[in-house]
Amino acid sequence: MDKDFLWWRDGVIYQIYPRSFADSSGDGLGDLNGITEQLDYIQSLGVDAIWLSPIYPSPDADFGYDVSDYTNIDPRFGTLEDFDRLLQAAHQRGLRIVLDLVLNHTSDQHAWFLESRSDKSNPYHDWYLWRDPAPSGGPPNNWASVFGGSGWEFDPQRKQYYFHMFYKEQPDVNWRNPQVRQAMLNVFRFWLERGVDGFRLDVFNCYFKDAGFRSNPAKTGIRKFDRQEHIYDNDQPEMLPLLEEIRSLLDEYPERYAIGETFLATARKAAQYSAPGRLHAAFNFDFLKYRWKPRFFLNGVQRWEQALHPETWPTYVLNNHDVRRIATRVGKGEDDERLKVAAAFLLTQRGTPFLYYGEEIGMRDIPVRKRSEIKDPVGKRYWPIMVGRDGCRSPMQWNDEAQAGFTSGTPWLPVHENAGQRNVAAQEADPESLLHFYRQLLQIRRNTPALRRGMIITLTNDPRAILGYLRQTTEQTVLVALNFSKRYIPLVLGRELRNADWKVLLSNKGPREAEIENGALPLAPNEACILLRE
Repeated sequence: MDKDFLWWRDGVIYQIYPRSFADSSGDGLGDLNGITEQLDYIQSLGVDAIWLSPIYPSPDADFGYDVSDYTNIDPRFGTLEDFDRLLQAAHQRGLRIVLDLVLNHTSDQHAWFLESRSDKSNPYHDWYLWRDPAPSGGPPNNWASVFGGSGWEFDPQRKQYYFHMFYKEQPDVNWRNPQVRQAMLNVFRFWLERGVDGFRLDVFNCYFKDAGFRSNPAKTGIRKFDRQEHIYDNDQPEMLPLLEEIRSLLDEYPERYAIGETFLATARKAAQYSAPGRLHAAFNFDFLKYRWKPRFFLNGVQRWEQALHPETWPTYVLNNHDVRRIATRVGKGEDDERLKVAAAFLLTQRGTPFLYYGEEIGMRDIPVRKRSEIKDPVGKRYWPIMVGRDGCRSPMQWNDEAQAGFTSGTPWLPVHENAGQRNVAAQEADPESLLHFYRQLLQIRRNTPALRRGMIITLTNDPRAILGYLRQTTEQTVLVALNFSKRYIPLVLGRELRNADWKVLLSNKGPREAEIENGALPLAPNEACILLRE
């Protein structure tokens, strides 16, 4: 491995939704001790870090994204001592820990908000976005909530409105208040001092709103939120100096990291916030919505690369806790061949790949057939237009025992009906499984400098069925060939490449030779093939 290996740049990060990963207590909810018990499994994958979705005390209006205490652990997940043990055990295995920080808003049960709403003379009175009603009565402006309706909630106690970008139980804080700013920076420092390696910043570019509280311009859309151009309720210029201050704080500690969840993301916007001196990285979510067409993936990579500053490091993700799993989006029944092609794409890009728990065994979304089955408030509100986010948050499928080995009790969400066949234990025993393919990919990536740090050179300009590209350093060249179709198709190579000597590092179709026929590399249906130039 390179001597200058940097975990967040050259490694792979594995996201865990804690309440769904492993339950050590039998109460049906995953917890920190359950994660600690599974660290050997996580290490065996070959990843470098674990990102934990929120584990702080919370009334759970939005499943932990409504935080009532930033410097403690929700008792349902464990204690600070449990977290310290997890952190220590992870570090002993060479695994870093990344925490989710939800700093745009708190819970309405947070001590700050309880004080703030008590009266207008309280020391916390302007820690949130309070406004008087409009002169004609009603909300101060037209800002909407992402989760439906107005973003303003009237508080009878203060006789004012407060703003909430999400649920009314999640009031947005006032980042323009220097005391709020310092309190939030102290949250970073609390966890940094405890040994945490990095942070994922939830909807970070919403921290500041327009100082004049101007209404957003109207546009065409389905929901109220979609019928606005969001130019005054996010992406304010004050965000950039704050990011520089956060980066300066992180740089006081060795090898610390911050990645932002860019709200209403575009590649250009994510690139802006991860320019030098700001965040180390920001998410570009384009790849979470693509249909199974290689040209979409190619165009996405090209847009992302073109948007980035030369010194900025990209990220790639195909799954997370807010969207349908890629196995559900593009999979064909229980067949995993497409998923192997997707995994090869993700893990051979120039950038940091993020995996989502269960992705490595091809977990599918649990079906939601009735409104009464839904736990996610978003799904309840918009049923049947939207089913919410329960599907991608179901319990990890460990084995074919009761509740897939996730819990000895009743799980908070149902286990998928395919868990008896699709689980870690079954795939451990099958050398052709998706799990083994992920492990092989991760090992090849780790052992191949060109896949971690090399430039990317596209070989297909208008792909309709296949995607081919080189990953190249001055010393090493790797060819990645991906067939998205169910037909045999050759990847045509230029003269220099067709005359080179190649060694196959990995194919999901089993052992094969690097034969070049009539100037082209033949690819089987749904084949992912990685070759090293000798």
